[in-house]
Amino acid sequence: MLRAVLGARRRTVSTAVAEAAGRMVAAQILTAPEIEAAVCVGLYASLPDEVSTRVCFESLRRLGCECLFPRMAEGGRMVFARVGAWDQLAPGRFGVLEPPAREAAVVPGAGDLVLVPGVAFDLRGHRLGRGAGSYDAAFPPGAAEPPLLFGVAYEFQVLESLPYGSRDRRMDAIVTERTIRRVQGA
Repeated sequence: MLRAVLGARRRTVSTAVAEAAGRMVAAQILTAPEIEAAVCVGLYASLPDEVSTRVCFESLRRLGCECLFPRMAEGGRMVFARVGAWDQLAPGRFGVLEPPAREAAVVPGAGDLVLVPGVAFDLRGHRLGRGAGSYDAAFPPGAAEPPLLFGVAYEFQVLESLPYGSRDRRMDAIVTERTIRRVQGA
């Protein structure tokens, strides 16, 4: 029910507002000290109903950051690969833009930061995704050397609390067009 309600609300956001929110999110991220310390930054190619991530990618590349994007590999497993230009991305599974299969897989780990999409986030860093569990499987709780995870959303997608399970990895921060909320104890 929550996925449907928030999905409907996201679909009412105009392209102009989504792009403006993307610029504001990029500005928030570029001021984060975690970006300066990051070895690689994982992003994702936003869908039409998500905060636009292209400006963030282009800004990070101008700073010389190494950027990674996810793609779906055999068995439905999500892997990341380096991307140097947005036009390297091509439609993959479900029409989501992703790096080509010829690009070697890179495992984000300690010292890296990964931006994560979501339907909703709560103030304790829990995430409600689209239901496939790809990010939870890629970054399980208790991993030996996990990257920092920053959830990206519109401000209206940040809720007081969400249901969660033992396999759900909490976000280290949530970035919206208004602010970065760091999560205590994530």
